[in-house]
Amino acid sequence: MFVRSPAFENGDQIPFEYGCHGSDISIPLVFENVPEGTRSLALIMDDPDAPAGIFVHWVAYNIPSDLHGLPENIPGAPVLADGIRQGINDFGKTGYGGPCPPDRPHRYFIKLYALDIPLELDPGLSKEQLLGVMRGHVIEEAELMGIYAR
Repeated sequence: MFVRSPAFENGDQIPFEYGCHGSDISIPLVFENVPEGTRSLALIMDDPDAPAGIFVHWVAYNIPSDLHGLPENIPGAPVLADGIRQGINDFGKTGYGGPCPPDRPHRYFIKLYALDIPLELDPGLSKEQLLGVMRGHVIEEAELMGIYAR
């Protein structure tokens, strides 16, 4: 399974418009080779380089397994089309919160999880809550990393 973005290559610079210094719109994503038996997808974007430890920028789950990606500029609504739920990021908001490093270039990891169950849970889960619910149900993982600096 793969997650990629038409906006940047793995390991490259995340364009300014997707960060807090730009338009702060969600990154467009493409999902490929989702494994057979996947019932839903989940997504977590975080920054391990944040001064206070890992900072969560996006939590989304109950993404249909036949969806081939997410467009840019996903609204911050708790429930999206197709039943997608969004969780709470570390900005305290629902949905996507763009890269916003306070000091130096940071790495941002977008992790896609193929799950053997649907996650028709209430919106608003934290990353930790989502990881707890997913435990034992992950078929495969994929990762995209980008770098963002002011």
